[in-house]
Amino acid sequence: MKHKGTLYDDGRIACDDEGLTIRWYSLWGTKRIPFHAIHSIRTFPLSAVRGKWRVWGSGDFVHWYNLDGNRPKKETGIEIDLGGRVRPCITPDDSAAVTRIIEDHVAH
Repeated sequence: MKHKGTLYDDGRIACDDEGLTIRWYSLWGTKRIPFHAIHSIRTFPLSAVRGKWRVWGSGDFVHWYNLDGNRPKKETGIEIDLGGRVRPCITPDDSAAVTRIIEDHVAH
């Protein structure tokens, strides 16, 4: 489903004028994160010990990955700090575009 003002949508990750939508975040479905709730983001290279083979869920109870069967083929992840213990980690098809959109909408 596309929101009004859709800026990016690859089927798993979407950004619109107000926030980020992470599809297949949990068994219950989609997680919606308004831009104002994001403290910061950090990009990181995916590796065997840092998410490349994590198709869904968490290995350390801190970093939570949405379902993405293409993650092993990707190179870059985005960690989202919401101020709590758990940090969503996403791997959009175009991580540079999503990073730019979030940075443009998050107050520093």
